[in-house]
Amino acid sequence: MISSKRATAAAVAGLAAVSLVAGCSTKAQDGTGSNNSSSGGGGGGVKTDVGVTDKEISLGALTDQTGTFKVLGTAVTQGNQMWADEVNKSGGICGRQIKINVSDTGYSAEKAVTLYNQAKSKDLGFVQLIGSPAMAALKKPLVTDKIAAVPLSWSSKNLDVPNVLMVGTTYDVEVINGLSYMQSKGKIKPGDKIGHIYFKTEYGENAVLGSKAYASKHNMTVVEAGISATTTDLTPSVTQLKGAGVKAIVVTTGPAQLASALGAARAQGLNVTVYGSGPTYTPQLLETPAAALLTSGNFFTSGVSVPFNSANPKAKEIATAWSAKNAGAVPTYGPQLGYAQAMVWGAVLKQACSDGDLTRQGILNAIRKTTVDTQGLTPNQDFTHPGSPATREVFLYTPAKVPGGIAADAQKYVAKEAQEYKAPFQK
Repeated sequence: MISSKRATAAAVAGLAAVSLVAGCSTKAQDGTGSNNSSSGGGGGGVKTDVGVTDKEISLGALTDQTGTFKVLGTAVTQGNQMWADEVNKSGGICGRQIKINVSDTGYSAEKAVTLYNQAKSKDLGFVQLIGSPAMAALKKPLVTDKIAAVPLSWSSKNLDVPNVLMVGTTYDVEVINGLSYMQSKGKIKPGDKIGHIYFKTEYGENAVLGSKAYASKHNMTVVEAGISATTTDLTPSVTQLKGAGVKAIVVTTGPAQLASALGAARAQGLNVTVYGSGPTYTPQLLETPAAALLTSGNFFTSGVSVPFNSANPKAKEIATAWSAKNAGAVPTYGPQLGYAQAMVWGAVLKQACSDGDLTRQGILNAIRKTTVDTQGLTPNQDFTHPGSPATREVFLYTPAKVPGGIAADAQKYVAKEAQEYKAPFQK
């Protein structure tokens, strides 16, 4: 889900041809000023089409404000907007202000398709597209329409096209890192069985690629317990894993399923380390009976960005600004993640402006030239290697009853196995 951090197909209707918006050209060298152009480009200026005028760049956000990952989706969207506000105050990008048009998919792939079809005629691309189900439904349209999107979905099987601007490492690499850390702490060893409870979606199945890859290198066995995204009682899954004699459990689901799994493990006396990958964990769980288990030392999670209360200067700045506008709300790492994802879009826009091409094709070309330093909000991102994750590092999280629900000392971690792992579409 998520992560980070990080969440989970439908056929789509026929696609309309992309129409050119008669726009203005902006000088590519300095990124300021504008000249009228009836063709949207040429003459040494910046070419434009959908979603770009002489004054504005429109980006869409297909988020979740009412569904499974509404807490994270709302927070990420707030981070997106904080970035846009700061950029606009400093003069915008390529002489244009940034506008983010937000739509709520409710974590429904069907609704995401409808909203995408409405947005594609007005937005250059998407600063956020939440969920594996939506990503699966919209990947082909994104390619056909030459639109780039930052997914809140981190399956390595989507890295075959530049349209998927994935900020952070992938579910499979994340799990490899998590299991490596677990083994380094003596929680698992060669010959052990590892349980993996996961949504039977692109989200969960990609994470299982990681657990199997790690297990194959360490003479371990993965015991799979796949569930649907609507499953709420994980007692049968935990019973299965206990019967198999697992020594640790990876959970790649939603927060409700994690809470159920932890409760079932406690009830059955299954005292093993549990690792929540992707957007499995949310701070709201610390207000539930699962809190004692989450903070017992037998659970950890990971993500693609620093936690909410990180000492990182940029993270602190974002946390302070977010708290001032959201008094009483439960903080998550979402604002920092959303800001970092938008920073990546900003870097791509600047590269495209420098190239003199703010068309959708120009954005896709710019992505393959882009590396981004997010001021420590995430590991540095490198989009110049087709098929490879932009980074292989994660932040290891320990739940704690502090703002954001994660201890501030989250450490960056990358395993040798994660560095050596060949992603499905890696060149």
